[in-house]
Amino acid sequence: MNLQEAFAAFTAGGVLCYPTEAVYGLGCDPDNEAAVTQLLNIKQRDVTKGLILVADNYGQCLPYVDDAKIPMDKRADIFSSWPGPITWLLPAKSSTPKWLTGTHDTIAIRISAHPVVKALCQKIGKPLVSTSANISGAEPVMSIMQAKETFQEQIACYVTGQLGSSTSPSQIKHALSGALIRGNQ
Repeated sequence: MNLQEAFAAFTAGGVLCYPTEAVYGLGCDPDNEAAVTQLLNIKQRDVTKGLILVADNYGQCLPYVDDAKIPMDKRADIFSSWPGPITWLLPAKSSTPKWLTGTHDTIAIRISAHPVVKALCQKIGKPLVSTSANISGAEPVMSIMQAKETFQEQIACYVTGQLGSSTSPSQIKHALSGALIRGNQ
C-alpha cells in the first residue's frame, strides 16, 4: 500500500482510487469542493445525489453528522453494524456542504473494516468521500489495471491492496425510518 503517496495526493486535492469491501472506490477530501467536483466530473455524476463518507471511526464523522438528532432507540442498530459494509443515512449538520449531501438533509456514513480504507482514514485523520470507481451507470471496476484503463491520468493516486470479501456494494439504510435504500435485506 502506497500510503504516503495517497496522503500527498489527498492533501493536494487529488482523487484517489482504492480497494474497498466489494469494489474499487474513488475518494477525495470531503472538505475540498474542487476535489469533490473533480470526482463528480470523473464519474459523470450529478451533485444532487449526494455522496458517501467512509471513515475509520464514527468520531471522524461528527463534523458532518447532527448526532443529537439520532434517537436513542436507533443507535444500537446503527453502531452495532459497524465496522462493516452498511452505509447509514444520518441527519446532516446544517453546516455540512451541499456538495456532500446533494438535495438531502442526511449524510451517508460508513465505518469500514477494510484495512486499506482504515489506514487511509487514519493517515488523513478524517473520512474520505467514497463512491464506486465507475462512470455513472457502468459496472464498478474490480482491479487496479481496469481502473487505470478507465480513468487514466484523472486519478492522482492508485492505492494498491486487495478487495474485501463482500460480493456487492454496501447496503444503504435510512437511520430514522429504517428503510432499505440499496441492497438486500
